[in-house]
Amino acid sequence: MPQKPLIIALEEHYADAEIQATFAGMDAAKLPKISERLDDVGALRIREMDEAGIDIQVLSHTAPSVQKLEPEAAIRLARAANDRLHQTVLAHPKRFAAFAALPTPDPRGAADELERAVTKLGFKGAMIHGLTRGRFLDEEFFWPVFERAAALDVPLYIHPAIPHPAVMDVYFKDYAQSWPMFPRAAWGFTMETATQAIRLVMSGVLEKHPARIILGHLGEGLPFLLWRIDHSLKRAGGGAKGFRDVFCEHFYITTSGFFSNPALLCSVMEMGIDRIMFSVDYPFVDNTLATGWIDKIPLCREDREKLLSGNARRLLKL
Repeated sequence: MPQKPLIIALEEHYADAEIQATFAGMDAAKLPKISERLDDVGALRIREMDEAGIDIQVLSHTAPSVQKLEPEAAIRLARAANDRLHQTVLAHPKRFAAFAALPTPDPRGAADELERAVTKLGFKGAMIHGLTRGRFLDEEFFWPVFERAAALDVPLYIHPAIPHPAVMDVYFKDYAQSWPMFPRAAWGFTMETATQAIRLVMSGVLEKHPARIILGHLGEGLPFLLWRIDHSLKRAGGGAKGFRDVFCEHFYITTSGFFSNPALLCSVMEMGIDRIMFSVDYPFVDNTLATGWIDKIPLCREDREKLLSGNARRLLKL
């Protein structure tokens, strides 16, 4: 019998009580099953990992994180949350690893907290949720974060959050009440996060500070669009280096909340199997939905093992 492959899932969320308390009316509070699992970083979470055959979760704070806060509060809350998450990993070192919460409202403070989390706490990188107080991450104001991530050789995971209020008003308000997931996972998250990624490439920050960037949800649709984006930008001049070249050099993607063979194969053909990693998006997606898909993935054994854990072990130094 073939040995079961190691399975690492790396977009797996929890909620820190102190950060959560700063945001009244979080969506998860309306969904008891989700809220219970966000709060649990012990027995329930590990039992559901075992039931699905997941060996390691890389834990990251759920949205909203500290991107919306005043700089001083963001630094204080991120540091305390990262310290508590460190204790969770220490309690279950064979089951959990961690991405830091970063206080991006103060970019130099965020860079320093990333360095502390990596060098002192053993974290594997960081997760950033959406815009920072309405500002895109490609602005030079935020470049110290990318500079430090490149120097530390750890990735930044760019995760969705609720779109900018102006975008919500113009694009989503007509259907936000009757179709509440339309501005969220069904489309709004993808649109805003993909825009963040495109802007990062066009800004030149990744050529100056070659950090590695992770996108969930099979790259927020960008692998499917790479040829057209690259071709269109070149027609209008573009940068010295093609969009597709920069994207495929610096970006990694995960399967979080997206278990489609056609979409996966498109991503493999565009980016290569070495750039794709398994994730669930727990607890917003059930572990068993993700692991039940594994046996149906049309990849050879070697490539499947890269997807399930090999690429994550290499990128995160697990």
